[in-house]
Amino acid sequence: MRLFWLLFAGVILSGCGYKPSAQHARALLGERISTEVRVSLQDPQNSVLIKDALNKAVITRFRASLVPRAEAESHLVISIKELKFSPLQYNQNGYIVAYRTIIALDIERIIGEQRERYRASSVYDFTIEPNAIISDQARFEAIRQSAQKALDLFVAQAVSQGANTKEQE
Repeated sequence: MRLFWLLFAGVILSGCGYKPSAQHARALLGERISTEVRVSLQDPQNSVLIKDALNKAVITRFRASLVPRAEAESHLVISIKELKFSPLQYNQNGYIVAYRTIIALDIERIIGEQRERYRASSVYDFTIEPNAIISDQARFEAIRQSAQKALDLFVAQAVSQGANTKEQE
């Protein structure tokens, strides 16, 4: 009986035209992708974190391979347009106990001569000890998390566009 229901579910899902989002993304970007992060002169360390987050997103979200630009089907160029920390919450003594990281990225997708720009932004909230400064480790983790969330938004935009492109063909 259990086998029957598994087969039934498989037939239903395959019959409705469901495709994973990674398949739509591959249709748009290809299976070999190269990446480039334009280094911010004001904060070069953050660029390294965003590069790592982008590479992780390419591998996990797109199910694609990272390759040198000469071998890539598509190339992604990312620039940090905004990165700031703002106080979010204070305790009863007036000390900051929570911050919000705000990040905005410009992402350019290049396939051959075709170029398309995306803007992705995200926030990430985190707490600190009262009367403490933001440690480098907390700051880097907040930047990494907010960059990953912004890249997830880009992935959703690219997948949506990939699905629309595929439907029009």
